[in-house]
Amino acid sequence: MNIRNTFKKWAAYQQTVRELAALDNRQLNDLGISRTDINRVARDHVSSL
Repeated sequence: MNIRNTFKKWAAYQQTVRELAALDNRQLNDLGISRTDINRVARDHVSSL
């Protein structure tokens, strides 16, 4: 894995965490995740890139 790809994945992880953290608990619940799941969901998202 090169540095460019690593940075791209890190940036995608950070953006996903930021966007999910901005949602309120009801919105997160509507998506089927809890606040404690945010980091896992972001990691899962990045691993699919």
